[in-house]
Amino acid sequence: MIRFTILGISILLVVATALSIADGFFLDQNYLKPWQKSYSDQFTDPRIKLAACGLLAANGHNMQPWKVRLDKNKNVFYLFADNQRLSQEVDTSAQQVMITQGTFLEYVRVGGNFMGYKTNIILFPDGEYDEGNLTKSMQDKPVAKITLSLFDSGTCTPYEYMFQPDTNRGAYENQELTPEELQQFFAINSSGTEKLDIFQDRKNKRILDNYVLKGAEIESGIHRISKESADIFRKNECEKNKYRYGFSVEGQGISGLKKYFVQGMLTLFPFINSEKISTDMYMKTVQEEVNNTPAYGLIITTDNSRTEQVKSGMLYSRLVLEAHALGLAVQPMSQVIEEYPEMKEQHDKIHRDYAQNGDTIQMFFRIGRPVQEFPRSMRRDVMELIEK
Repeated sequence: MIRFTILGISILLVVATALSIADGFFLDQNYLKPWQKSYSDQFTDPRIKLAACGLLAANGHNMQPWKVRLDKNKNVFYLFADNQRLSQEVDTSAQQVMITQGTFLEYVRVGGNFMGYKTNIILFPDGEYDEGNLTKSMQDKPVAKITLSLFDSGTCTPYEYMFQPDTNRGAYENQELTPEELQQFFAINSSGTEKLDIFQDRKNKRILDNYVLKGAEIESGIHRISKESADIFRKNECEKNKYRYGFSVEGQGISGLKKYFVQGMLTLFPFINSEKISTDMYMKTVQEEVNNTPAYGLIITTDNSRTEQVKSGMLYSRLVLEAHALGLAVQPMSQVIEEYPEMKEQHDKIHRDYAQNGDTIQMFFRIGRPVQEFPRSMRRDVMELIEK
């Protein structure tokens, strides 16, 4: 018995060691350093400090498609969409990329307020894109010009909430938002042209549940989209430190020792992450999300211009920070409003149901009180965003 016990322990130690080595368990998690509140302290240029704030914003597929150009005037910098970081299979019209520019800009604004800088943001100072040559326009035309001026900062509570995970894909409590919480959300858009709707009644909840499930079912059944996601999946600590963008097991809420075990297994036995297995797990996860969602929200605009898309992203960031302040969490559920051919029927249907007179749904998200904390996702070094 003693020999068998020793043998069993030895085997477990060997397995644990192999998994740890394969995963990179002992490596520093450099991909999480931008989440530290002290991260921006290492930079003297306030524009880089604020770019480090923007880096934490929600962004499509965690591609972090931002480029920052510093002007000769040390109070001015420009934000460009990075045309090398597009998710072309799911985001065929670059709508999500533009929304992502807005989320960045709002975090820059909030960070500026906290640090004592007023940020004057002018969208598309050189005009909107040439849609016939979109990727070239992204390279040539800035999304925004940001000019800084000093002012006495007041109480800027939203700043502290930027350091919480922007997305929580876990279960939410079966508890409706209170009238006071709804009022807080609607107040953040009191001067905007974008429309914010939140639904938590049984009828709309059931309809939107079905849209979430149908969108996930369609998307998960398309090989080219599954491949696009698989190509940016980082299966261990080594890959997360090397690339620092894309997907990882944290996106499924896996953390602690379980994370290292799963990553080690995926590294040693990659076949366990086959397309079919991933699809089955994804659909199971989406079903659990639907079962644990008390409310859904939509951001709707009267037109679908690039400016409106960016402004929708700014509104979404304000909503995320307000949610954190109220102890709530959000998660985008945008599959059904994506614009590739297989999704057209559902895309058009949800627009007929919820966007009248040619309006456009820019964001579709779930919202509620999270059951548990969610891990933070990878972030690049801010200096990778700065154009040399």
